[in-house]
Amino acid sequence: MSFRSTLRGREFTVTRLHLPTFQAMRNFFAVLSTSLLFLTLQTRPAVGQNPRDTLNLKNVVVILADDHMMKVTGAYGNDIIRTPNIDKLSEQGITFDRAYCNAPICSASRASLLTGKYPHATGVNLLFTPFPDDGNVTIAEHLQEQSFSTALFGKSHFNNWIWQELYENGLPDHGFDTLVQAEEYRQWLARQDSLPLPDVEYYNRQGTRDNVAEWMNWRGLPHPVYDEQSEGTFYAQQAVEFMKNQGEKPFFVWLAFKEPHHPYYFPIEYAGKYRPERMFMPIGSPEDDRWVPEKFRDLSEAERRGIIASYYNSTEYMDKNVGLVLKGLEELQLDTNTVVLYISDNGYLLNDHKRFEKHTMWEEAVHQPMILRLGKNFRAGEREDALVEYIDVVPTLLELIAQDPIAEVQGKSLIPVIDQERDRHRPYTFSEYLEDNMAMICTDQWKYMFTTGRRDLGIGYQTGYGPSGIDQRLYHLSDDPRETKNLAKDPDYAELLEKMQQWMLDTFMRTHPDADHCPEGLSLLGKLVWFCEPRDIGADQSLRDFPYRVFRE
Repeated sequence: MSFRSTLRGREFTVTRLHLPTFQAMRNFFAVLSTSLLFLTLQTRPAVGQNPRDTLNLKNVVVILADDHMMKVTGAYGNDIIRTPNIDKLSEQGITFDRAYCNAPICSASRASLLTGKYPHATGVNLLFTPFPDDGNVTIAEHLQEQSFSTALFGKSHFNNWIWQELYENGLPDHGFDTLVQAEEYRQWLARQDSLPLPDVEYYNRQGTRDNVAEWMNWRGLPHPVYDEQSEGTFYAQQAVEFMKNQGEKPFFVWLAFKEPHHPYYFPIEYAGKYRPERMFMPIGSPEDDRWVPEKFRDLSEAERRGIIASYYNSTEYMDKNVGLVLKGLEELQLDTNTVVLYISDNGYLLNDHKRFEKHTMWEEAVHQPMILRLGKNFRAGEREDALVEYIDVVPTLLELIAQDPIAEVQGKSLIPVIDQERDRHRPYTFSEYLEDNMAMICTDQWKYMFTTGRRDLGIGYQTGYGPSGIDQRLYHLSDDPRETKNLAKDPDYAELLEKMQQWMLDTFMRTHPDADHCPEGLSLLGKLVWFCEPRDIGADQSLRDFPYRVFRE
């Protein structure tokens, strides 16, 4: 008789012999030992060989969400949200638990991601600063020179349209051969047959900007479109079609969804998937009160829960489109030689700290989802808790596909962590939000926030309390993960506070293009004030005739 068994993931048949003699048993185990040795030799890498070296990675696909909060992901422990495709990517790859963006605002964070440089080094710190083509080398430009096909689908936030009439040869493409954005979607949609829509109320952004609850879609209204003709689905399908047409040519795809950024776009099929009364709603602490923007203070509980439910709807819709890309890679048999990175430009607050949006250094705004798949089996389902910054992405991706590094990059490759040669990557992470003259240092256990308090919170998020003046905050993240108790003024932590101030200054001094001009006569805090002033020139969203175009030599 025989039975089925499994050894090292392989199924095999063992025949049971009716020979109760000692010799028969010895023969049986000898055969089994030989089989075990054979299977071990088949699956074990050669001596001195790195398992990753056998992957032969060739292409890169970066899937970038917009304002996706890490805690609204199944792979990060949320059992309400349905994100089966991102979760599947996590099961097949490496999930980073301590990844931090370098700016909690879209444009600055994206410029850092593309270049591997801090926002103050790219020149993009403010929301509407055109991305300087001169002085910045994106990963797309670098790979373009190595004969890669490069494509961007979706949101770029390059902001070049602000100075459109000032460019002599058209808008910079920053290294992307193919650019498929909102205008291409509108042109495509105009060519499609109109589908009859049900007679229900739809989201209409016109006239809602001054009503924050309506603007943020608290009633959970879908956009007037079916999934098959929706914008995010279009971008995902175009990305798959692009990859299909590349043949043997290596490619770099930057797929930037607009979801789940407010007003939480989702098509008809995704309306009502989450009931507002069942949404988890953080309550915050007295520590938050000084920093809550006026526009959020008068929201009712029903409005807050409705906003959270809409965010969940949009996130599930976005996850479905992630699935289209993963399925496309599999069907094209590109899933074994293509690096896939899932990441978000920054995080989001869903009534955390009594407010919404990002624009802060709270954990929910800067602590990000980041999942990296190298084929399907390399470190599948494993997690990494090394501290990671977004500027580490570019050097990591280039090394994974055996390409030379970019000389100006300020990040560090994660390869030693990925290869498990090292379990620590950085002693601390750095982030800056110069719209509000703010910067942050975060270690495994501690977070330090600094702001000059030069003005009340900007770009429409004023608190009404006026400028705070210099403010420092110190939180023990291990004991106080919700950041409710500021220890900055506690004399017991004075030495630690000064150490983290010095780390912040050291980061600016090493990486800021104006570091050589920092006045020597300033104190440590004075130097931080000097560095936290943005040098950008761009559009001022607060002006009523927006977009206001400016240019200065």
